[in-house]
Amino acid sequence: MTGRIADATLWREGAERIAWAREFMPATTAIAAELTDSGRVRGVRIAVSDVLEPKTATVALLLAEAGADVVVSCVGRDTDDAVAAALVHAGIPTYAQRNATEADDRDNVLALLDHHPDVIVDDGAGTIRLAHTARPDILAAMAGATEQTTSGVRPLRTMERLGELRIPIIAANDARTKSLFDNAHGTGQSVVLAVADLLDEPWAGIDVVVVGFGRVGSGVARHAAALGARVTVTEVDPVAALQAVFAGYAVEPLADAAGHADVLISTTGIAHTVTAAHLERLPDGAAVAVGGGAFQEISLLNAREAGAEEVARQGAISVLRLPNGRRIRVLDDGHCINVSAAEGNPIQVMDLSFGIQLAAVEHLLASRGTLSPTVHILPAAADDRVAALALGAFRGGLDAVSDAQRDYLTSWIPRDIAP
Repeated sequence: MTGRIADATLWREGAERIAWAREFMPATTAIAAELTDSGRVRGVRIAVSDVLEPKTATVALLLAEAGADVVVSCVGRDTDDAVAAALVHAGIPTYAQRNATEADDRDNVLALLDHHPDVIVDDGAGTIRLAHTARPDILAAMAGATEQTTSGVRPLRTMERLGELRIPIIAANDARTKSLFDNAHGTGQSVVLAVADLLDEPWAGIDVVVVGFGRVGSGVARHAAALGARVTVTEVDPVAALQAVFAGYAVEPLADAAGHADVLISTTGIAHTVTAAHLERLPDGAAVAVGGGAFQEISLLNAREAGAEEVARQGAISVLRLPNGRRIRVLDDGHCINVSAAEGNPIQVMDLSFGIQLAAVEHLLASRGTLSPTVHILPAAADDRVAALALGAFRGGLDAVSDAQRDYLTSWIPRDIAP
């Protein structure tokens, strides 16, 4: 066995689920086939550090089939042990166990980095950042890394601004084919359905407060409303707040909205968005969950320091008694609910995101040695290529720009203005 996993005997179960997922990932499969034909990744060491479930495993296997030397890691709470076993059985070193401690998680990422990857495919930028702090000696030889989340791109841009980023990053998250679909449609749906599944209660007529109205928050609001909930949005950005109003939602400060929330979902990807004071405003029995993904997005550590204590737990639902005597339900300890307590976004949506990740890997390798150690946007042509492949899978078709339209678009002479 190569790597560090929980139970190697689970590999058949994992392999069956991976094979099923692969059937619904045509764009990713097509980009991987192009990488195979070009030989671009042959012999390249690629580290995949992402939520470990069948869709991610499909990407790892496709890269390996294209000739890359692939290694995989994942934090315990986001690991499917059967999928990890299937990857090891297929010969891919994998460092991931569902029951891992925080210390184990760190050791697993370090083990991945000790394979000296040329490229890191990351989710949340934790592996990229740890490479900079704990394994800086590997950075000079790297082609770069890709990052597919908003919460991960944010600290990488901070590193760039501070002059601390040492490798090129492709912000896969910022590609239109990723952010316009994964965030709003995929995460919006999977977060709401994960929360609904855990609570197992009707949503018709309940008050759902969505904290943040970015692409994830807008998707969460839309899917919550589709289940019949009354949705209130909270925001710090006046433009985003106005968008929520125009979308038909009530908009209030979080301190006010929390006072009537049956379910509160934070979608900002920013730590300490929901404070201990906000939690104390919640009605007795309210539920809170995270759809953004930042550590302590709901300030549970601060709440415990202020006197909150766990009084009951059933599965992924923890009952927290607050200093004011009210009890709230915390879903999966405030981790990103759609990946830690469910299997993430729908396959067809993740097909777009992983197609973009593979296109980003191709761009990094094609541009090796020419990209500055900054955060880069994937070229539009590569973005459009993935979208076109996915469109074909949905049986959609495109028009072509006519010569007359092209002439109009490239001309500066105001021929449409009468003399």
